Amino acid sequence: MANLLAKKPLNTILNEAHESGEHSLRRALGPTNLISLGIGAIIGTGIFVLTGTATANHAGPAIVLSFILAALACVFAGLCYAEFASMIPVAGSAYTYGYATLGEFVAWIIGWDLILEYALGAATVASGWSGYVLSLLGDLGIRVSPTLAGAPGSKFVLYHGHWERLAGIMKKLAIEHIDPATLPMTTSAFNLFGFLGIAIVTVILVIGIKESANFNSVIVVIKVCVLLVFLALGGAYILAHHAEAVANWHPLIPANTGNYGEFGISGIATAAGIIFFAYIGFDAVSTAAQEAKNPARDMPIGILGSLVICTILYIAVALVLTGLVKYTNLDVPDPIAIGIDVTGVRWGSMLVKIGAICGLSSTMVVMLLGQSRVFFSVVREGLKTAWESRVNTSFRTPYLSTIFVGLCVALAGALTPINVLGEMVSIGTLLAFIIVCAGVWVLRARRTEVKRAFVTPWVPFTPIMGIVISAYMMYSLTTATWIRLFVWLAIGLIIYFSYSRRHSKVQALVTETKPAPTMAD
Repeated sequence: MANLLAKKPLNTILNEAHESGEHSLRRALGPTNLISLGIGAIIGTGIFVLTGTATANHAGPAIVLSFILAALACVFAGLCYAEFASMIPVAGSAYTYGYATLGEFVAWIIGWDLILEYALGAATVASGWSGYVLSLLGDLGIRVSPTLAGAPGSKFVLYHGHWERLAGIMKKLAIEHIDPATLPMTTSAFNLFGFLGIAIVTVILVIGIKESANFNSVIVVIKVCVLLVFLALGGAYILAHHAEAVANWHPLIPANTGNYGEFGISGIATAAGIIFFAYIGFDAVSTAAQEAKNPARDMPIGILGSLVICTILYIAVALVLTGLVKYTNLDVPDPIAIGIDVTGVRWGSMLVKIGAICGLSSTMVVMLLGQSRVFFSVVREGLKTAWESRVNTSFRTPYLSTIFVGLCVALAGALTPINVLGEMVSIGTLLAFIIVCAGVWVLRARRTEVKRAFVTPWVPFTPIMGIVISAYMMYSLTTATWIRLFVWLAIGLIIYFSYSRRHSKVQALVTETKPAPTMAD
């Protein structure tokens, strides 16, 4: 059991952080790039998609409180991440931190969890991105064959001369008293745009981290501007129709339906767990620590800066959205577009779709960036096959792992139907937060001599609160989500004990340094 908890020497990790040369990652990111990476990941599916379903089915107008609860957990976890990222500026995020403090077995669990978190998140975002692209193309008069417009089995009906996704126009058909069975129907076979979206992002990530960051920064500016326009238009409408907004905000916390997590206090917690998908961004920032110019200074700025900016935007958007639209009408995939339609601004819907496309694009960039960097770190320890850690000598990026991950995610996005997968990503993120908070607490007690450029305040209160709030939100998620998590972790354990443990560099080091048995033994 002791070998399972073998820790990677902190001095070894710090030496790796200072490696240079053509086979190392390029340090090219400043604080602005890191904040932009965080915003790029945080403002995406959470704000453009999940806000509506979480509001309509779980929290009602109290979704604002859900965002505050989620942000509170992020503040405690973010402070712990900032200390680790400035102290251990190596790719890998929570995986690397766990390796240094809690041992290899725990590190493998969190690394395996992060692989699912980023891959599943990127595939889900790719499907959403495809939907917005197809919708925008439809507005422009460009129609794509339904065979290539969705995952296998997705149903399309011929409506007013155009093939429309059945799930997207069900309410419209009901209002017009049209039975879908009376319309010509077909099914799709491949989500072409979901595949192409991931493919394009993968190429950008292979070309270079600086180019990826610059691409992301441009997109971030666009989508933040779109959200600011939404806030301006929605705020002006609410001021002019104050009574209507007050009616939409009442009751702030709808009564519980009798089921845990459906309105009431439990609904606020469940909604917080679902929208936690949105806060994966600052975790992704920490995966790029080995590519920061001055990680000791810049990583805390990037992590906490992106968290503060996005939390303010989220709360403001949730407040305006629930003031514009009754919460019962927000169980739609495009809640922001529904909200801006209320204002009567005709060009608003197209603007929101453009913003959503940009938002989801940058989310894909950062998720795939984080996924490939976790792969890079896991492989470097010998826990996976060596080819995945190769760094391109021209671009200085882990190109093989990036291409491999990109291909898998592209196929998943093209072949997997869009389901409610946000909870699965959220539970992975929350588990990572718990391990990072515990790691800071452990390392603060055991390694007081290590230099820390950023010090988490109020230890152990801060990590304990991060653990407690994250665990509470995990508890509030569905049983099915927990079962999927356990199945995935079981697969990871099989791989660990059958391959990874026998090829681990740290395990080999422990074996070499273990004293030889004596006659007395």
